[in-house]
Amino acid sequence: MEKSSAILWGGATCASQYEGAWQAGGKGMDTQDCRPYIFQKDQATTRTRLLNRAAIDQAKDPDSSAFYPFRQGSKGYEFWQEDLDLLAELGLDIYRFSISWARLFPNGTEKEPNPEGLAYYDRIFAYLKAKNIKVFLTMYHYAIPLNLVETYGGWKNRKVVDYYLNFARTVLTRWGDQIDYCLPFNEINTGYFSPFNGIGLLKDDKGEYNEEDIFQALHHQFVANALAIKMGRQICHAKFGSMVAFFNYYPYTCKPEDTLKLIQEEQRHQWYFTDVMAQGSYPYYMEQYFRSHGIKLERTQEDLQLLKTYTVDFVSISYYQSSVISTDETDKTAGNLVVSTKNPYLTATDWGWQIDPIGLRTALNKMYDRYHLPVVISENGFGAHEQLDSNGQIHDQDRINYLADHFKQIHLAVEDGVDVLTYIMWGIIDLVSAGSCEMEKRYGVIFVDADNLGRGSYRRVKKASFDWYRNYISQQKGVSHGS
Repeated sequence: MEKSSAILWGGATCASQYEGAWQAGGKGMDTQDCRPYIFQKDQATTRTRLLNRAAIDQAKDPDSSAFYPFRQGSKGYEFWQEDLDLLAELGLDIYRFSISWARLFPNGTEKEPNPEGLAYYDRIFAYLKAKNIKVFLTMYHYAIPLNLVETYGGWKNRKVVDYYLNFARTVLTRWGDQIDYCLPFNEINTGYFSPFNGIGLLKDDKGEYNEEDIFQALHHQFVANALAIKMGRQICHAKFGSMVAFFNYYPYTCKPEDTLKLIQEEQRHQWYFTDVMAQGSYPYYMEQYFRSHGIKLERTQEDLQLLKTYTVDFVSISYYQSSVISTDETDKTAGNLVVSTKNPYLTATDWGWQIDPIGLRTALNKMYDRYHLPVVISENGFGAHEQLDSNGQIHDQDRINYLADHFKQIHLAVEDGVDVLTYIMWGIIDLVSAGSCEMEKRYGVIFVDADNLGRGSYRRVKKASFDWYRNYISQQKGVSHGS
């Protein structure tokens, strides 16, 4: 891929967090529909994202008293046209969204897709084309048809690769000529930290996960990723990429043990996944990890050749905060997927995610230095508690400051020589948090009037950051790398 001439500025949503309408238009039940909202003062999220068989049974019980926020999302299924008009008003260059697997294939196993699901996404693609907004499509963003979990055990079963490819073939055949950039898998390292979300695995009767099952499931996703790229290059002209949640680790001290631990965690939690998808082979450090932990994976020579042949065109990251590694017990703070040692030099969001704009510049340099491929910031944003004031407005200056500080570091990374392809703001429209199942953890420049229990009108209100981001994008038109 040639070095990009200008950064594309965008925004993102995710089908399971945004669309709602969980039973409308022939949609089947998926894994995110099973995650309940649980009020917790400490914002712990494991009970809402690491589920067992009993939790699934409760979710399927029509008499359950639990509230399942993903079933309503932001009601994007209803508000899609108003929302896309707002994104066009913003002047977005590119919109990242995902397609609900269960909306096209309710059980995941059907040979032919659901016509109502196709019609819904036909409207989305056509409207984006009419508005001249590029498409950054995520095919698998956490949610998998529940039937594939209950019948096959999720991604640990090789058969799920075939069902995924049937889904991918439908997407790429029908809309491939309208897709500019494609992610076969969102934050693929999520499968390691959050196996229910990432790879559709349930906890066993002891409340645990089998590590061999996790790595086998991840291998199946690597193979599916390569096969989706192979298929895509035969069908369309989209560029295909990888994505990881990027943690940008720092050692807590200059103690050698801290640095060694940092390297090992960075390898296993972060580099491993992109190494396979961008460099085309399993890295040496993971082979050693498998041997030392007695993990035996079923990997055929055909699998390994596929990984080698069908590597990605670009690499992408979600970046919300940096993380600190220490071998000693220290104060901890929350973050995206992981708990980290608290960094005394940084402030934090309401949820304890530490704000580190310079860390984004560091992350971009690390990714480009390692892979020499264009880098996409596929998620970044600021989650906050927000309410309409007496004038029905939201003055989210903290979000504006967050964006301005991070954008400055992106431009500095470009000056460093990093080929930054795209910046995509996460949750451009308020949606349900994938971590804590909260509507009130708001990321958008567009407010959605709903609370954690789905109460509200769901009307859309432009925040102060809407005008700020619109003006910023307008100012960037025609600004190229190096100018």
